[in-house]
Amino acid sequence: MHTHDLSPWKHAHRFHVSSPTGERRTLWVILLTGIVMQVEIVAGLYTNSMSLLADGWHMSTHLAALTITVIAYRIARRRENDRRYTFGPGKVGVLGAYTSAVFLGLIAILMAGESVHRFINPRPIEFDWAILVAVVGLIVNLVSAALLGHKPHDPHHEQHHDHNLKAAYLHVLADALTSLTAIVALVTGKYMGWTWMDPLMGVIGAVVICVWAYGLMRDTSGILLDRQPDENTTAKIHQIIEADADNRVADLHVWRVGDSHSAAIISVVTDSPKLPEHYRALIADVPGLAHVTVEVNACDGQP
Repeated sequence: MHTHDLSPWKHAHRFHVSSPTGERRTLWVILLTGIVMQVEIVAGLYTNSMSLLADGWHMSTHLAALTITVIAYRIARRRENDRRYTFGPGKVGVLGAYTSAVFLGLIAILMAGESVHRFINPRPIEFDWAILVAVVGLIVNLVSAALLGHKPHDPHHEQHHDHNLKAAYLHVLADALTSLTAIVALVTGKYMGWTWMDPLMGVIGAVVICVWAYGLMRDTSGILLDRQPDENTTAKIHQIIEADADNRVADLHVWRVGDSHSAAIISVVTDSPKLPEHYRALIADVPGLAHVTVEVNACDGQP
């Protein structure tokens, strides 16, 4: 066994998106959401407004999802050097985003069920107080969305897709949507007597949230299940490798190890084999490739 220093061949497995600013802003949103949630629940009970009460309970589930977002950030940061995770904890944030997407879907189902219930059993509402609280809730949600949606100028922030932060942002947008639909329903109910608008807006909001949840679950589940990032990436690897000498790519696996980092295993068959570093250098400019393993096989001359 030789005793050469192996450090030149080793590298870190930090494939999670580091966003201290995003984490800090999410904590501010959690604080704002918690305050508004309590106000809306109390006001909903006082004014007998089911739409306001439903919005308050709806925000409570989002509060839990936002908490998951922060926990995912912290786990990824604390475990980034833990060698027990083969490719690091890069998928922790993705898992948090997937969990949040499940929350979004459940929220939409509950909203739809509550809307149907209001169609069947309408109740008198103290419109003035309910509208005031709903407007305050909408303002806070818009401020929260601005905090999470703004790209931070953070020197430590990697400009990659952060599904975890995106999940938090979608939760806040869903809160804003339900606040807006509650305002529309309450205003039309007060001034035009259209009490049916309240459950109708609930159904529309539930459909929109379902669409958001489906899109987020689709994106994150593909990463969790090691689906290939996209056909363009694999096609580009094939093209670059096979354009060099007489190389042929016999086998290729590309999968995500984090939000924006991918790993690849490439089996190359060639008449003029070179060191694996040669083939890694050829595809160095392919976006997102962070961990590449190359197997080089000398062709035996058979056609």
